Amino acid sequence: MNASNSHKTARFTLDYGRGGLDVEIPADRVVGPLEIKAVPPVADPEAAVAAKLLAPNGTAPLAELAKGRRDACILVCDITRPVPNPVILRPVLKTLLEAGIPQDKILILVATGLHRPSTEAERIEMLGTEIAGGFRVEDHHGTILEEHTYLGTTPNGVPAWIDSRYVQADLKITTGLIEPHLMAGYSGGRKLICPGIASFETVKLWHGPKFLEHPKADCGFLEGNPVHEENTRIAKMAGCDFIVNVTLDAKRQVTSVVAGDMEKAFLEGVAFVENIVKAPVPREVDIVVTSSAGYPLDTTFYQAVKGMTGCLPIVKQGGTIILAASLTEGVGSPEFTGLFKEHESLEGFMQCILGKDYFVLDQWQVEELAKVRRKVKVKVVTDGLPASVLEGCFVEAAPTVEAALAASLEEYGPDAQVAVIPKGPYVLPLVASA
Repeated sequence: MNASNSHKTARFTLDYGRGGLDVEIPADRVVGPLEIKAVPPVADPEAAVAAKLLAPNGTAPLAELAKGRRDACILVCDITRPVPNPVILRPVLKTLLEAGIPQDKILILVATGLHRPSTEAERIEMLGTEIAGGFRVEDHHGTILEEHTYLGTTPNGVPAWIDSRYVQADLKITTGLIEPHLMAGYSGGRKLICPGIASFETVKLWHGPKFLEHPKADCGFLEGNPVHEENTRIAKMAGCDFIVNVTLDAKRQVTSVVAGDMEKAFLEGVAFVENIVKAPVPREVDIVVTSSAGYPLDTTFYQAVKGMTGCLPIVKQGGTIILAASLTEGVGSPEFTGLFKEHESLEGFMQCILGKDYFVLDQWQVEELAKVRRKVKVKVVTDGLPASVLEGCFVEAAPTVEAALAASLEEYGPDAQVAVIPKGPYVLPLVASA
Protein backbone atom coordinates (compact mmCIF):
# COMPACT_ATOMS: atom_id res chain seq x y z
CA MET A 1 0.00 0.00 0.00
CA ASN A 2 2.84 2.38 0.84
CA ALA A 3 4.01 3.40 -2.60
CA SER A 4 6.62 5.91 -1.45
CA ASN A 5 7.67 7.89 1.56
CA SER A 6 9.38 11.28 1.61
CA HIS A 7 10.57 13.39 4.52
CA LYS A 8 7.27 15.27 4.61
CA THR A 9 4.54 13.11 3.17
CA ALA A 10 3.68 9.45 2.83
CA ARG A 11 1.81 8.26 -0.23
CA PHE A 12 -0.89 5.61 -0.07
CA THR A 13 -3.21 4.08 -2.63
CA LEU A 14 -6.79 3.81 -1.40
CA ASP A 15 -9.08 1.24 -3.01
CA TYR A 16 -11.33 3.43 -5.15
CA GLY A 17 -13.41 2.30 -8.11
CA ARG A 18 -11.49 -0.05 -10.37
CA GLY A 19 -8.19 1.83 -10.39
CA GLY A 20 -7.42 3.18 -6.90
CA LEU A 21 -6.76 6.68 -5.60
CA ASP A 22 -3.30 7.93 -4.62
CA VAL A 23 -3.25 10.24 -1.60
CA GLU A 24 -0.50 12.05 0.29
CA ILE A 25 -0.58 12.40 4.06
CA PRO A 26 1.90 14.13 6.39
CA ALA A 27 4.24 11.32 7.37
CA ASP A 28 4.64 12.41 10.98
CA ARG A 29 0.87 12.11 11.57
CA VAL A 30 0.33 8.64 10.12
CA VAL A 31 -0.81 5.59 12.04
CA GLY A 32 -0.62 2.57 9.76
CA PRO A 33 -1.46 1.77 7.10
CA LEU A 34 -3.85 -0.64 8.78
CA GLU A 35 -4.06 -3.66 6.52
CA ILE A 36 -5.04 -7.28 6.29
CA LYS A 37 -2.15 -9.42 7.57
CA ALA A 38 -0.20 -11.06 4.81
CA VAL A 39 -0.81 -14.81 4.53
CA PRO A 40 0.24 -17.02 1.64
CA PRO A 41 -2.54 -17.34 -0.95
CA VAL A 42 -3.77 -20.79 -1.83
CA ALA A 43 -1.61 -22.02 -4.73
CA ASP A 44 -4.47 -23.71 -6.62
CA PRO A 45 -7.81 -22.47 -5.26
CA GLU A 46 -9.93 -24.67 -7.51
CA ALA A 47 -8.05 -27.77 -6.40
CA ALA A 48 -8.45 -26.63 -2.78
CA VAL A 49 -12.22 -26.36 -3.26
CA ALA A 50 -12.31 -29.83 -4.86
CA ALA A 51 -10.37 -31.25 -1.91
CA LYS A 52 -12.79 -29.68 0.60
CA LEU A 53 -15.76 -31.18 -1.25
CA LEU A 54 -14.19 -34.59 -0.59
CA ALA A 55 -13.30 -33.89 3.06
CA PRO A 56 -15.74 -31.29 4.43
CA ASN A 57 -16.29 -30.12 8.00
CA GLY A 58 -19.32 -31.70 9.64
CA THR A 59 -21.00 -33.37 6.65
CA ALA A 60 -20.50 -36.27 4.26
CA PRO A 61 -18.61 -35.48 1.04
CA LEU A 62 -20.68 -33.48 -1.45
CA ALA A 63 -20.67 -36.37 -3.95
CA GLU A 64 -22.38 -38.60 -1.37
CA LEU A 65 -24.93 -35.94 -0.46
CA ALA A 66 -25.74 -35.41 -4.15
CA LYS A 67 -26.41 -39.06 -4.99
CA GLY A 68 -30.07 -39.73 -5.71
CA ARG A 69 -31.10 -36.07 -5.50
CA ARG A 70 -33.54 -34.94 -8.17
CA ASP A 71 -32.34 -31.33 -8.36
CA ALA A 72 -30.11 -28.73 -6.67
CA CYS A 73 -30.15 -25.03 -5.86
CA ILE A 74 -26.85 -23.20 -5.39
CA LEU A 75 -26.86 -19.73 -3.85
CA VAL A 76 -24.27 -17.18 -5.00
CA CYS A 77 -23.67 -13.58 -3.93
CA ASP A 78 -24.64 -10.69 -6.18
CA ILE A 79 -22.23 -8.25 -7.84
CA THR A 80 -21.67 -6.31 -4.59
CA ARG A 81 -19.40 -9.08 -3.26
CA PRO A 82 -16.09 -9.97 -5.00
CA VAL A 83 -16.54 -13.73 -4.61
CA PRO A 84 -14.41 -15.86 -6.99
CA ASN A 85 -17.51 -17.76 -8.09
CA PRO A 86 -16.02 -19.73 -11.02
CA VAL A 87 -13.30 -21.13 -8.74
CA ILE A 88 -15.97 -22.35 -6.31
CA LEU A 89 -18.64 -23.39 -8.78
CA ARG A 90 -16.62 -25.42 -11.29
CA PRO A 91 -15.74 -28.20 -8.79
CA VAL A 92 -19.23 -28.05 -7.23
CA LEU A 93 -21.03 -28.31 -10.57
CA LYS A 94 -18.73 -31.10 -11.74
CA THR A 95 -19.50 -33.04 -8.56
CA LEU A 96 -23.26 -32.63 -8.96
CA LEU A 97 -23.22 -33.66 -12.61
CA GLU A 98 -21.08 -36.72 -11.87
CA ALA A 99 -23.47 -37.65 -9.06
CA GLY A 100 -26.29 -37.80 -11.60
CA ILE A 101 -28.14 -34.52 -11.18
CA PRO A 102 -29.09 -33.33 -14.70
CA GLN A 103 -27.64 -30.00 -15.80
CA ASP A 104 -31.09 -28.53 -16.38
CA LYS A 105 -32.05 -29.45 -12.80
CA ILE A 106 -29.30 -27.32 -11.28
CA LEU A 107 -30.33 -23.75 -10.47
CA ILE A 108 -27.82 -21.05 -9.59
CA LEU A 109 -29.83 -18.52 -7.60
CA VAL A 110 -28.33 -15.04 -7.13
CA ALA A 111 -28.90 -14.08 -3.50
CA THR A 112 -29.69 -10.43 -4.12
CA GLY A 113 -31.36 -9.88 -0.76
CA LEU A 114 -33.20 -6.63 -1.34
CA HIS A 115 -30.64 -5.30 -3.83
CA ARG A 116 -31.58 -4.73 -7.45
CA PRO A 117 -31.59 -7.67 -9.89
CA SER A 118 -28.36 -8.59 -11.66
CA THR A 119 -27.78 -7.67 -15.28
CA GLU A 120 -26.66 -10.13 -17.96
CA ALA A 121 -23.23 -8.49 -18.05
CA GLU A 122 -22.92 -8.80 -14.26
CA ARG A 123 -23.82 -12.48 -14.38
CA ILE A 124 -21.02 -13.07 -16.87
CA GLU A 125 -18.65 -11.04 -14.68
CA MET A 126 -19.71 -12.95 -11.56
CA LEU A 127 -19.88 -16.47 -12.97
CA GLY A 128 -17.86 -16.53 -16.18
CA THR A 129 -19.26 -17.09 -19.67
CA GLU A 130 -19.28 -20.89 -19.48
CA ILE A 131 -21.33 -21.12 -16.29
CA ALA A 132 -23.58 -18.12 -16.99
CA GLY A 133 -24.40 -19.52 -20.42
CA GLY A 134 -24.57 -23.22 -19.55
CA PHE A 135 -26.72 -23.30 -16.42
CA ARG A 136 -29.98 -21.81 -15.26
CA VAL A 137 -29.16 -18.57 -13.45
CA GLU A 138 -31.98 -16.63 -11.80
CA ASP A 139 -32.30 -13.74 -9.37
CA HIS A 140 -34.01 -13.68 -6.02
CA HIS A 141 -36.75 -11.03 -5.82
CA GLY A 142 -37.12 -10.01 -2.20
CA THR A 143 -40.12 -7.76 -2.73
CA ILE A 144 -42.30 -10.41 -4.44
CA LEU A 145 -43.80 -12.22 -1.46
CA GLU A 146 -45.54 -14.90 -3.55
CA GLU A 147 -42.12 -16.21 -4.65
CA HIS A 148 -41.36 -17.14 -1.03
CA THR A 149 -42.44 -19.93 1.33
CA TYR A 150 -43.47 -19.17 4.90
CA LEU A 151 -41.49 -21.36 7.31
CA GLY A 152 -42.87 -20.05 10.60
CA THR A 153 -42.14 -17.17 12.95
CA THR A 154 -39.10 -17.04 15.22
CA PRO A 155 -39.35 -16.52 19.00
CA ASN A 156 -38.31 -12.91 18.31
CA GLY A 157 -41.36 -12.41 16.12
CA VAL A 158 -39.61 -12.47 12.74
CA PRO A 159 -41.63 -14.27 10.03
CA ALA A 160 -39.33 -16.51 7.99
CA TRP A 161 -40.23 -16.12 4.31
CA ILE A 162 -37.56 -17.77 2.12
CA ASP A 163 -37.35 -18.08 -1.68
CA SER A 164 -39.46 -21.07 -2.70
CA ARG A 165 -37.00 -22.20 -5.35
CA TYR A 166 -34.45 -22.84 -2.61
CA VAL A 167 -36.91 -24.23 -0.06
CA GLN A 168 -38.25 -26.77 -2.57
CA ALA A 169 -34.83 -27.85 -3.88
CA ASP A 170 -33.78 -31.40 -3.07
CA LEU A 171 -30.15 -30.36 -2.48
CA LYS A 172 -29.41 -26.97 -0.98
CA ILE A 173 -25.93 -25.45 -1.34
CA THR A 174 -24.67 -21.98 -0.45
CA THR A 175 -21.41 -20.30 -1.44
CA GLY A 176 -19.82 -17.03 -0.41
CA LEU A 177 -17.12 -14.95 1.19
CA ILE A 178 -16.27 -14.58 4.88
CA GLU A 179 -15.25 -11.02 5.77
CA PRO A 180 -16.13 -8.49 8.49
CA HIS A 181 -19.76 -7.33 8.33
CA LEU A 182 -21.11 -4.14 9.88
CA MET A 183 -24.19 -5.78 11.47
CA ALA A 184 -23.82 -9.55 11.45
CA GLY A 185 -20.20 -9.71 12.64
CA TYR A 186 -18.97 -11.60 9.60
CA SER A 187 -20.48 -12.29 6.21
CA GLY A 188 -20.79 -15.75 4.65
CA GLY A 189 -22.47 -18.90 5.92
CA ARG A 190 -26.04 -18.20 6.97
CA LYS A 191 -26.14 -14.74 5.33
CA LEU A 192 -26.70 -16.20 1.85
CA ILE A 193 -30.08 -17.41 3.11
CA CYS A 194 -31.01 -14.47 5.34
CA PRO A 195 -30.99 -11.83 3.96
CA GLY A 196 -29.76 -13.30 0.67
CA ILE A 197 -33.00 -15.04 -0.33
CA ALA A 198 -35.36 -13.75 2.36
CA SER A 199 -38.40 -11.63 1.64
CA PHE A 200 -38.89 -7.99 2.52
CA GLU A 201 -41.33 -9.14 5.24
CA THR A 202 -38.48 -11.02 6.94
CA VAL A 203 -35.68 -8.53 6.40
CA LYS A 204 -37.62 -5.50 7.59
CA LEU A 205 -37.83 -6.98 11.10
CA TRP A 206 -34.42 -8.66 11.13
CA HIS A 207 -32.89 -5.36 9.99
CA GLY A 208 -35.05 -3.33 12.37
CA PRO A 209 -33.94 -1.26 15.37
CA LYS A 210 -34.73 -4.11 17.81
CA PHE A 211 -31.69 -5.93 16.41
CA LEU A 212 -29.49 -3.18 14.98
CA GLU A 213 -29.39 -0.94 18.03
CA HIS A 214 -27.89 -3.75 20.12
CA PRO A 215 -24.24 -2.97 21.00
CA LYS A 216 -23.05 -6.37 19.75
CA ALA A 217 -24.67 -5.88 16.30
CA ASP A 218 -21.32 -4.82 14.90
CA CYS A 219 -18.22 -5.87 12.98
CA GLY A 220 -16.32 -8.80 14.42
CA PHE A 221 -18.93 -9.93 16.97
CA LEU A 222 -20.74 -13.27 16.74
CA GLU A 223 -21.30 -14.25 20.36
CA GLY A 224 -24.19 -12.25 21.73
CA ASN A 225 -24.88 -10.59 18.38
CA PRO A 226 -28.67 -10.80 17.86
CA VAL A 227 -28.37 -10.15 14.11
CA HIS A 228 -26.11 -13.18 13.70
CA GLU A 229 -28.14 -15.36 16.05
CA GLU A 230 -31.43 -14.55 14.34
CA ASN A 231 -30.33 -15.12 10.76
CA THR A 232 -28.63 -18.35 11.80
CA ARG A 233 -31.96 -19.45 13.28
CA ILE A 234 -33.82 -18.53 10.07
CA ALA A 235 -31.23 -20.23 7.86
CA LYS A 236 -31.61 -23.44 9.89
CA MET A 237 -35.37 -23.25 9.42
CA ALA A 238 -34.79 -23.10 5.65
CA GLY A 239 -32.20 -25.89 5.70
CA CYS A 240 -28.77 -26.06 4.13
CA ASP A 241 -27.03 -29.26 3.06
CA PHE A 242 -23.62 -27.83 2.25
CA ILE A 243 -21.68 -24.56 2.15
CA VAL A 244 -18.50 -23.53 0.37
CA ASN A 245 -16.95 -20.27 1.61
CA VAL A 246 -13.61 -18.62 0.93
CA THR A 247 -11.49 -15.88 2.49
CA LEU A 248 -9.51 -13.37 0.45
CA ASP A 249 -6.35 -11.32 0.95
CA ALA A 250 -5.67 -7.69 0.08
CA LYS A 251 -5.26 -8.61 -3.59
CA ARG A 252 -8.47 -10.66 -3.52
CA GLN A 253 -6.55 -13.91 -3.79
CA VAL A 254 -8.04 -16.94 -2.01
CA THR A 255 -6.34 -17.55 1.33
CA SER A 256 -8.52 -20.38 2.64
CA VAL A 257 -11.49 -22.56 1.72
CA VAL A 258 -14.05 -24.02 4.12
CA ALA A 259 -16.86 -26.38 3.23
CA GLY A 260 -19.48 -28.61 4.78
CA ASP A 261 -21.94 -27.92 7.61
CA MET A 262 -23.41 -24.39 7.52
CA GLU A 263 -22.38 -23.55 11.09
CA LYS A 264 -19.23 -25.63 11.61
CA ALA A 265 -17.56 -24.67 8.33
CA PHE A 266 -18.55 -21.02 8.74
CA LEU A 267 -17.06 -20.83 12.23
CA GLU A 268 -13.90 -22.51 10.91
CA GLY A 269 -13.63 -19.74 8.32
CA VAL A 270 -14.31 -17.00 10.86
CA ALA A 271 -11.57 -18.35 13.13
CA PHE A 272 -9.14 -18.07 10.22
CA VAL A 273 -10.20 -14.65 8.98
CA GLU A 274 -10.43 -12.86 12.33
CA ASN A 275 -6.74 -13.48 12.90
CA ILE A 276 -5.79 -11.67 9.71
CA VAL A 277 -8.29 -8.81 9.49
CA LYS A 278 -7.86 -7.37 12.99
CA ALA A 279 -5.57 -4.34 13.02
CA PRO A 280 -4.85 -2.96 16.51
CA VAL A 281 -3.84 0.63 17.24
CA PRO A 282 -2.56 1.81 20.64
CA ARG A 283 -5.23 4.48 21.11
CA GLU A 284 -8.08 6.23 19.34
CA VAL A 285 -7.09 8.71 16.63
CA ASP A 286 -8.54 12.06 15.60
CA ILE A 287 -8.87 11.25 11.91
CA VAL A 288 -9.26 8.15 9.77
CA VAL A 289 -8.64 8.17 6.02
CA THR A 290 -10.33 5.15 4.51
CA SER A 291 -12.19 3.72 1.53
CA SER A 292 -15.15 1.51 0.82
CA ALA A 293 -12.83 -1.16 -0.63
CA GLY A 294 -13.19 -0.11 -4.27
CA TYR A 295 -15.27 -1.79 -6.97
CA PRO A 296 -17.77 -3.43 -6.63
CA LEU A 297 -18.27 -2.30 -3.04
CA ASP A 298 -18.06 1.47 -3.51
CA THR A 299 -20.50 1.99 -6.36
CA THR A 300 -23.25 3.49 -4.18
CA PHE A 301 -23.43 5.62 -1.05
CA TYR A 302 -25.55 2.81 0.44
CA GLN A 303 -22.60 0.40 0.20
CA ALA A 304 -20.07 3.09 1.15
CA VAL A 305 -21.57 3.42 4.64
CA LYS A 306 -19.71 0.16 5.41
CA GLY A 307 -16.44 2.04 5.00
CA MET A 308 -17.53 4.43 7.74
CA THR A 309 -18.82 1.88 10.24
CA GLY A 310 -15.77 -0.36 9.89
CA CYS A 311 -13.34 2.20 11.26
CA LEU A 312 -15.61 3.73 13.90
CA PRO A 313 -14.04 1.86 16.87
CA ILE A 314 -10.72 3.71 16.50
CA VAL A 315 -11.96 7.29 16.00
CA LYS A 316 -12.25 9.64 18.96
CA GLN A 317 -15.63 11.07 19.87
CA GLY A 318 -15.88 14.24 17.77
CA GLY A 319 -13.23 13.01 15.34
CA THR A 320 -13.47 12.80 11.55
CA ILE A 321 -13.69 10.02 8.99
CA ILE A 322 -12.50 10.93 5.49
CA LEU A 323 -13.93 8.39 3.05
CA ALA A 324 -13.04 8.00 -0.63
CA ALA A 325 -15.60 6.09 -2.73
CA SER A 326 -16.37 6.17 -6.45
CA LEU A 327 -20.21 6.17 -6.07
CA THR A 328 -20.57 5.55 -9.80
CA GLU A 329 -24.17 4.33 -9.36
CA GLY A 330 -25.27 7.19 -7.13
CA VAL A 331 -26.86 7.18 -3.70
CA GLY A 332 -28.61 3.80 -3.85
CA SER A 333 -32.12 2.46 -4.29
CA PRO A 334 -35.01 4.89 -4.79
CA GLU A 335 -36.26 4.03 -1.30
CA PHE A 336 -32.87 4.67 0.31
CA THR A 337 -32.45 7.91 -1.63
CA GLY A 338 -35.94 9.01 -0.63
CA LEU A 339 -35.15 8.67 3.07
CA PHE A 340 -32.69 11.56 2.84
CA LYS A 341 -35.31 13.73 1.18
CA GLU A 342 -37.97 12.77 3.71
CA HIS A 343 -35.99 13.49 6.87
CA GLU A 344 -34.39 16.80 7.73
CA SER A 345 -32.04 15.25 10.28
CA LEU A 346 -30.73 11.88 11.41
CA GLU A 347 -32.26 12.54 14.81
CA GLY A 348 -35.69 12.93 13.22
CA PHE A 349 -35.14 9.76 11.20
CA MET A 350 -34.27 7.79 14.34
CA GLN A 351 -37.39 9.03 16.11
CA CYS A 352 -39.46 7.71 13.19
CA ILE A 353 -37.92 4.24 13.04
CA LEU A 354 -38.05 3.75 16.79
CA GLY A 355 -41.82 4.15 16.54
CA LYS A 356 -44.05 1.15 15.93
CA ASP A 357 -45.37 1.53 12.41
CA TYR A 358 -42.56 2.96 10.28
CA PHE A 359 -40.43 0.96 7.88
CA VAL A 360 -38.84 1.79 4.52
CA LEU A 361 -36.66 -0.47 2.39
CA ASP A 362 -32.94 0.08 3.10
CA GLN A 363 -33.59 2.24 6.18
CA TRP A 364 -31.10 0.12 8.09
CA GLN A 365 -28.19 1.71 6.27
CA VAL A 366 -29.36 5.19 7.30
CA GLU A 367 -29.57 3.81 10.83
CA GLU A 368 -25.94 2.68 10.54
CA LEU A 369 -25.01 6.13 9.23
CA ALA A 370 -26.75 7.64 12.27
CA LYS A 371 -24.54 5.52 14.56
CA VAL A 372 -21.48 6.91 12.78
CA ARG A 373 -22.63 10.51 12.87
CA ARG A 374 -23.46 10.35 16.57
CA LYS A 375 -19.75 9.89 17.17
CA VAL A 376 -17.86 11.60 14.34
CA LYS A 377 -17.94 13.94 11.35
CA VAL A 378 -17.75 12.40 7.88
CA LYS A 379 -16.13 13.93 4.80
CA VAL A 380 -16.64 12.12 1.49
CA VAL A 381 -14.41 12.39 -1.57
CA THR A 382 -15.93 11.14 -4.81
CA ASP A 383 -16.23 11.74 -8.54
CA GLY A 384 -19.65 10.08 -8.56
CA LEU A 385 -21.96 12.59 -6.81
CA PRO A 386 -22.09 16.38 -6.61
CA ALA A 387 -21.48 18.10 -3.29
CA SER A 388 -25.12 19.15 -3.03
CA VAL A 389 -26.31 15.53 -3.11
CA LEU A 390 -23.67 14.36 -0.62
CA GLU A 391 -24.54 17.10 1.82
CA GLY A 392 -28.17 16.00 1.61
CA CYS A 393 -26.95 12.62 2.91
CA PHE A 394 -25.79 14.14 6.21
CA VAL A 395 -22.08 14.11 5.32
CA GLU A 396 -19.68 16.80 4.12
CA ALA A 397 -18.30 16.84 0.58
CA ALA A 398 -14.59 17.40 -0.04
CA PRO A 399 -12.81 17.88 -3.38
CA THR A 400 -9.79 15.78 -2.43
CA VAL A 401 -8.59 13.68 0.47
CA GLU A 402 -5.70 16.10 0.93
CA ALA A 403 -8.05 19.10 1.20
CA ALA A 404 -10.28 17.30 3.70
CA LEU A 405 -7.26 16.23 5.71
CA ALA A 406 -5.73 19.71 5.78
CA ALA A 407 -8.95 21.16 7.20
CA SER A 408 -9.21 18.40 9.80
CA LEU A 409 -5.58 18.70 10.88
CA GLU A 410 -6.06 22.43 11.36
CA GLU A 411 -9.14 21.69 13.46
CA TYR A 412 -7.52 19.07 15.72
CA GLY A 413 -4.11 20.69 16.12
CA PRO A 414 -0.45 19.69 16.06
CA ASP A 415 -0.86 16.43 17.99
CA ALA A 416 -3.60 15.00 15.75
CA GLN A 417 -2.99 11.51 14.39
CA VAL A 418 -4.32 10.01 11.17
CA ALA A 419 -5.02 6.30 10.72
CA VAL A 420 -4.98 5.14 7.11
CA ILE A 421 -7.06 2.12 6.04
CA PRO A 422 -6.63 1.67 2.27
CA LYS A 423 -9.02 -1.27 1.99
CA GLY A 424 -11.74 0.10 4.21
CA PRO A 425 -14.21 -2.45 5.61
CA TYR A 426 -12.05 -5.48 4.78
CA VAL A 427 -9.93 -4.46 7.77
CA LEU A 428 -11.20 -4.65 11.36
CA PRO A 429 -9.37 -1.91 13.31
CA LEU A 430 -9.56 -1.89 17.08
CA VAL A 431 -7.93 -0.16 20.02
CA ALA A 432 -5.37 -2.60 21.42
CA SER A 433 -6.68 -2.41 24.98
CA ALA A 434 -10.28 -3.02 23.86
